[in-house]
Amino acid sequence: MNKKCYHSGRTAFIISFLVIAILSLGLLASANTSWADDAAAPAKASQKADAKKTQDAKAMAKAAQNPVAKMISVPFEFNSTFNNGPDDVFVEVLNIKPVIPMGLTENWNLINRAIVPVVYQGSGAAGQTVVGGSTIGSTTTEFTTPVHDLGSIFGLGDIVYQGFITPAKPGKFIWGIGPQLNIPTGMDRLSANQWALGPAVVGLFMPGHFVMGAVVSNVWNIGGGYGVKNPQSVNQMTLQYFITFNMERGWYLKTAPVITANWEADSGNEWTVPFGVGGGRVFKIGNQHVNAGLYAYYSVWRPDDASDWNIQFSWTFMFPE
Repeated sequence: MNKKCYHSGRTAFIISFLVIAILSLGLLASANTSWADDAAAPAKASQKADAKKTQDAKAMAKAAQNPVAKMISVPFEFNSTFNNGPDDVFVEVLNIKPVIPMGLTENWNLINRAIVPVVYQGSGAAGQTVVGGSTIGSTTTEFTTPVHDLGSIFGLGDIVYQGFITPAKPGKFIWGIGPQLNIPTGMDRLSANQWALGPAVVGLFMPGHFVMGAVVSNVWNIGGGYGVKNPQSVNQMTLQYFITFNMERGWYLKTAPVITANWEADSGNEWTVPFGVGGGRVFKIGNQHVNAGLYAYYSVWRPDDASDWNIQFSWTFMFPE
């Protein structure tokens, strides 16, 4: 493989990620149009108005952290994963994750969630197993190739759809249930080449300053394999738990690692279990509501030659009713 091109491409992605993260964190720190700043009303504003704005700010922050909130949102989630495969392949995944709620009846809503991964993967050597596709919130695709040089690749990964049916007026425990469909839209080796379907469930609480819950799904292949002989079977569980602690001025601390179990993998290579933490801020740019965060996760348990570190930056546009 062309080592010079590989390292220059990797360096370019690292630099671009750091620039985006630094500029965004600077914007978070200096933004004077945040919800929290709106809540700190001028002296002439009444105490009642101040209390209402503070309450609205807290409600917006919790809605941003609720996977099944009745609010249109468009998250852009940038993931840098390191040390994929024996040659330490560098993988970048941009997950575009629109959420579109719909009212089914007076008592029930349908929350439509999609994950559209755009993937860059560095060059790999012959015969190695490399993690591709969307590594966060979607399937983790493993592949082995007989050719001598995989070369780098950039393109669309497999799209995931989740549809959660939820109560229109939830109580203290918020829940949703519905299907998850994995669609083999991925380009070349960025796809499992299988349609996969299974159930998905979400549940969460919002006590005090906290938002705590989990999203879990398991999918099985139901067909596909176009253009590929004997594609790998799909039987995979995905569990994302999340704990958020909300603070003043729109800031929060959060952990939301994605645990996966590939039941088709060899013994000892089924689980990927990361741990990590990060933080962010919910604020406004003009009239536009925004949620931005930066996180780091380390996979304590992972398949052989799978990525160990993931650095994640998210930027979400929110459109409340």
